[in-house]
Amino acid sequence: MKIDRRALLTMAGAAAAAGAAQAHAGARIAFLHGVASGDPLQDRVILWTRVTPPAGDTGQLQGELRIGTDAGLDRKTLTKFLKVGAAADQDWTVKVDVTGLKPGTEYFYQFRFGEVASPVGRTRTLPEGRTEDVVLAVASCSLYPNGYFNAYGAIAALDRIDAVIHLGDYIYEYGAAADDYGMSSPVARERPHDPPHEIVSLGDYRRRHAQYKSDPQLQAAHARAPWIVVWDDHESTNDSFQSGAENHNPDKGEGDWATRKAAALQAYYEWMPIRRTGALPEAINRTFRFGDLASLIMVETRLTARNEPLDLQAALMVDGKPDFPGFFRKLNDPARQLMGSSQEAWLAGELSRSVKSGETWQILGNQVVMGKVYTPDLRKQMGDQAFEAMLAALPGFVRDRVAASAALAGVDVPLNLDQWDGYPAARERVFDMFRASKSRPIVLAGDSHSFWANELHDRAGALVAAEFGTTGITSPGFSDLLPQAPLGEALVARNPEVKYADSAAKGFVKLTLTRTVARAEMIAVSTILARDYSASALRTFEVKPLAGGGVSGFAS
Repeated sequence: MKIDRRALLTMAGAAAAAGAAQAHAGARIAFLHGVASGDPLQDRVILWTRVTPPAGDTGQLQGELRIGTDAGLDRKTLTKFLKVGAAADQDWTVKVDVTGLKPGTEYFYQFRFGEVASPVGRTRTLPEGRTEDVVLAVASCSLYPNGYFNAYGAIAALDRIDAVIHLGDYIYEYGAAADDYGMSSPVARERPHDPPHEIVSLGDYRRRHAQYKSDPQLQAAHARAPWIVVWDDHESTNDSFQSGAENHNPDKGEGDWATRKAAALQAYYEWMPIRRTGALPEAINRTFRFGDLASLIMVETRLTARNEPLDLQAALMVDGKPDFPGFFRKLNDPARQLMGSSQEAWLAGELSRSVKSGETWQILGNQVVMGKVYTPDLRKQMGDQAFEAMLAALPGFVRDRVAASAALAGVDVPLNLDQWDGYPAARERVFDMFRASKSRPIVLAGDSHSFWANELHDRAGALVAAEFGTTGITSPGFSDLLPQAPLGEALVARNPEVKYADSAAKGFVKLTLTRTVARAEMIAVSTILARDYSASALRTFEVKPLAGGGVSGFAS
């Protein structure tokens, strides 16, 4: 489909621009970051905005929230009219858990402070009882400097969307130096990160969230439908785990990890349309029931219980030589956790509840790829001459990595130890839950900047679930580093579980659920380097629910 950019920007920005104009004309405040809704239930939804106060204002602002079932929001036909406030200690964000709503109903909403009105947002409560179908957009990984958020614009332009599932890396923590991640993009000069340094403090994280939500296409996607979100690593910092992160360096002035994590989570809860439910801020796992059709079970795999990922070099090499038996003993240690025992028990209970309730599908909203993905044999796929020519043309740091990977292509060493592949015993416990509950699971994954269609098998080789991975909104994939390599074909050839992989495309997954089929469309945008673009489905995969539990293989 061709996106009408002018119509999209008009929809996203007209009200915000009007608010800003009123602010400059003497009104007290402005709405510069749009509106958003999230965490929908049958009778409630979170509604969000951010008020930009006049410079130097440190007090509180009072406003109102209007909610109705028509876009005009006429006062005579409003469903809800609520008083709201904004204050500096919450970075002037406004978050309201609106209750008493009807299930399966579309609502419109608007904030107003004084004479200034926010854009009008559109949201929907979850259905109750018999539900014939659900349409979801699954997104992940939006690196602001690397390109325009055209995929968010494409989500906003969908004819129907019941909810957006965002699986993390909504923001990135890196700075705006010439060698920082994403800054080599042709559009990076127009879109450098703010603040220009790596974010560490609460003020830094707030500024970065504010920058991302200033994007009109992201605002349009938020205003289009409710979002169900979870963080991955970059909302704090790269390759984070319970007690630290690869990109957290106390020796370089970045302070205590717990302090930085707390700042990142505070800004996240302020700026995202999410309901805080757990006793600990890290406990972001929660369930959303789409009538009798599906449960969406959102898990947390980063900050609650994850052990530090294995470093391949350190875990494999002993006295300068590879020790594969030792490496696999470390890798398969049952004590290695990704979710933790309490969350595992919760997940088992949610799967069982969903099946016993008669729901057709159990959808796992999960951050990282669950499929078994071993290092592809690019040399075999390309031939020696073409492979060596590609190596010679690569930058040094990429060449070394590709050469090291090629040396492991004949061994079952995972490609990415930060994914479920780095925690195989924990993954097997999840597969045990799938079987024990007789669930019909579909796993959703982000993080990898690649589209995936994977058939997940347990250690015994039995098919237990289907997995659909979404590529990045803008974040670069491996194919961006290796444009000459047939990477997708090599991944499929090397890995029996992988039926499709594409790390060149940018976009999202459109997932349609019915009682008889789950259909995943890999929607790609034509470019992230220009504002005009088109969007189309690269591939479509379908799976069917099996009566006694489990899912069919792919029909594509």
